Amino acid sequence: MTDPIRAPSSEGRAAAGAHRGLAPRRSTDAPSDPFRRRVGSRHAVGAAILSVALAWLSVPAAAQDRADAIRLPDSSRFPESVTSLADGTLFVSSIADGGVLKITGNGAVTTAFLKPGDHGTRSTFGLLVDAARGLLWVASNDATALGATGPTTTEGGWVKAFDLATGALERSVRLPGERTLANDFAVGKDGTLYVTDTFAPRILRLTPGATTLDVFVENEALKKGLDGIAFGADGNLYVNTFLGGELFRIEVKDGRAGAVRQLGTSRSLTFPDGLRAYGDGFLMVEGSGALSRVTVNGDVARIDTLRRFAGPTGLTTVGGRIWVAEGQLGLVAEVAKGSSAMPSFHLRAADAE
Repeated sequence: MTDPIRAPSSEGRAAAGAHRGLAPRRSTDAPSDPFRRRVGSRHAVGAAILSVALAWLSVPAAAQDRADAIRLPDSSRFPESVTSLADGTLFVSSIADGGVLKITGNGAVTTAFLKPGDHGTRSTFGLLVDAARGLLWVASNDATALGATGPTTTEGGWVKAFDLATGALERSVRLPGERTLANDFAVGKDGTLYVTDTFAPRILRLTPGATTLDVFVENEALKKGLDGIAFGADGNLYVNTFLGGELFRIEVKDGRAGAVRQLGTSRSLTFPDGLRAYGDGFLMVEGSGALSRVTVNGDVARIDTLRRFAGPTGLTTVGGRIWVAEGQLGLVAEVAKGSSAMPSFHLRAADAE
């Protein structure tokens, strides 16, 4: 990845303007003494500086100011997911503190889209923008078992939808069962929401207008910690398991689940997490550090590592870039016990191509 191009300083621009005023008049006479030769040399240097300054000024503002890392505030520790709007706005969840951050201005402006604990939310996990319906889907959970108590005492796993424009709560549905954890989302073309339940071998479904979640598929093969989920270009659902290091395809036909098939992988997966469709394949992060491109051919997936990060948990693509949340979840329990210092947390960017 190339370094960002920076605009010249105000002093540099002032110097460039001054050199525009120093441009020499054209003359048919060559300098006849050392003093005039020195003046001519200075004018040549000034013209060169002016050319460089104008070249810098012609660089688009987006290229000048493009951020490659955004440090998250200390009130949003252990980010689990990141999602985005087409204009580059980013939303980030937090397992430790809850709430949802909204980041605009290429990382310059951070506000609370959802304040910690609002609307009965607790530790926030998966996020997904549904731009077609103007919604932000948020997974909220009691993550005490993972070492994060969160900002409230709300029990269970929940799926909540907020209006992207106003922040108003539009839908709030609890996962059925006593021990649940809503992890990540995929949205079908008809607006149906699909949710991975990490504490059970099932994918739940919330259809438009429904007030309860129903089981889309339940299969013992999915028992090792369902996590990332995304629709493939073939219309089927693909999921991974965080603890099992597995990748599955779930056939979808006429809105119903078909065969559940584990895919072979070109290398082993270690704590696979966020999964998002990209091109004719997927992008995926693993808690062990890798950001990879996933290409499925039949029943085998080729895993090509693109870059490595510090404990990545989620990703989103916008404007030809991949933003990765460094959740560092392996430190949650250690920090809670006081055996490890609190790290800093970042979103980091990589070029998509």
